[in-house]
Amino acid sequence: MIGIVGILVVFVCVFGGYLAAGGKIGIIIKALPYEFTMIGGAALGAFIISNHMAGAKHAIKDLKKVFKGPQWHPDDYRDLLCLLFELIRLGRQNAVALEEHIEAPDSSEIFGRYPRIAADREAVDMICDTLRSASMNYDDPHQVEEVLEKRLDARLHHAMHSSHAMQIVADGLPALGIVAAVLGVIKTMGSIDQPPEILGKMIGGALVGTFLGVFLAYGFVGPFATRLKAVTEEDHHFYLLIREVLIANLFNHATNICIEVGRQNTPSHIRPGFNDLEESLKALKQAA
Repeated sequence: MIGIVGILVVFVCVFGGYLAAGGKIGIIIKALPYEFTMIGGAALGAFIISNHMAGAKHAIKDLKKVFKGPQWHPDDYRDLLCLLFELIRLGRQNAVALEEHIEAPDSSEIFGRYPRIAADREAVDMICDTLRSASMNYDDPHQVEEVLEKRLDARLHHAMHSSHAMQIVADGLPALGIVAAVLGVIKTMGSIDQPPEILGKMIGGALVGTFLGVFLAYGFVGPFATRLKAVTEEDHHFYLLIREVLIANLFNHATNICIEVGRQNTPSHIRPGFNDLEESLKALKQAA
């Protein structure tokens, strides 16, 4: 919703200010379809050239994040901590029973209680792979931590592709606007014998290209890229929490301490409250 509000503010302030200053919108409207075809088409072509098909689809699909925001919410972080609590506690009580859950998470009763998390294959695989490593009696927890760090870095790099691709387009749009403007000037020079009134309109139409390139770059595509980056980084904290809790488990800290380590390492605006989480964990203990 906030994204739509931002778009409306950009349009109202830019074009409203132009009209209030006495600008004639007719020149922009007349030139806009042609200038947009040149600039937008060139930007789209450059985007296709610079991305493989999977990357292009991924970037287009991620555009919805600009308006929907992060995938994970505070309740999801609380549920993740509860899920990890159940798995760690079970693993310490009965390692054989835990294997049933980490080897077949799709049919696991524990994972089934948290459908949003269970639907995320990356989160489930990370949990199961790390707990499986713990069951293999790794002598050095730092080894597992290093593997997880590399895995998370690779995941973040892949997830950042969309914002990087959008930012590249944003960086190129002003130059493409100049290309369109130069073509407009060339067209104007070919009609140099026309009266000043006509030449003025033709030059104004050519300058729409420069305006449109800069307007799209800094009013929309650039902010879209920034927003995608912020959302991706925020969602990444969900996977960092998994790492913190499971590494604490490998160091044989008490189960409650492992969970608190994860909670404390979550950013404050999405961190579950201590009392709220404690009530949830108590409910799990009573249900067991």
